Amino acid sequence: MTPPTDPGILSPLGKPTEYRADYAPELLYPIPRQLKRDELGIDSGALPFVGEDWWNAYELSWVNPKGKPVVALGSFRVPADSPNLVESKSFKLYLNSFNQTAFTDVATVEVTLINDLSAAAGAPVSAKIEVLSGRPQPVLGYPQGILLDELDIACEAYQPAPELLVAVDGPKTEETLISHLLKSNCLVTGQPDWAMVVIRYRGRPIDRAGLLRYIVSFRNHNEFHEQCVERIYCDIQRRCAPEALAVYARYTRRGGLDINPFRSSGEFAAPDNTREARQ
Repeated sequence: MTPPTDPGILSPLGKPTEYRADYAPELLYPIPRQLKRDELGIDSGALPFVGEDWWNAYELSWVNPKGKPVVALGSFRVPADSPNLVESKSFKLYLNSFNQTAFTDVATVEVTLINDLSAAAGAPVSAKIEVLSGRPQPVLGYPQGILLDELDIACEAYQPAPELLVAVDGPKTEETLISHLLKSNCLVTGQPDWAMVVIRYRGRPIDRAGLLRYIVSFRNHNEFHEQCVERIYCDIQRRCAPEALAVYARYTRRGGLDINPFRSSGEFAAPDNTREARQ
């Protein structure tokens, strides 16, 4: 699957859509990650981070060989070093195409999803499908760390302002800082995207008020979820030079999907799939 060089040329985002109910893997729309990474000065051959994008699907269904519907939850993990990300609306349209498609069993659905998503991403994608008749129990909770949101700050910047990020004098520390105030907008439609962001680092202390102002500064910024997290990671790394860094965001769902990008310098392990309260 060859992605276009311009995300807007064939993209289904922001356009009238005819929903397909028959299996249609061609609906998946890959976007090269490097388009935005070039803007951030990221070398494609030497990524400054490792990580993944963890997707959750809440509206997954198909029919069994007798025509009886099956409903399920799906979770998918796309590696950050894959050449492409998958546009979220195209992912939703693709999942809708399963609705009237007959599959013999859950394993067949899972393999189909893995093959199609891996082809779109250009790298192996993992998938886990949980049928609702099995009564899966998703975990809801908050990460351990320091919540920044009650800091009494004045905010004036509503486009990314990395100059607000400052490392202050003090002994080396390791801490996790959390905010629910991250908001950005879809790169194509301008629709708002809401998220909790978790920043874990080791090194000189990062000024917390400046960090919260920086998070707020994304409020009118247009960029995909994965790209916002990579921008935050790069800005903190360049401005504050921590010895180790991880940035994780859990975005609220749209169209039955949520996207949760994680980027790390490698010292901090990826979190589990615990949902944020708004998910």
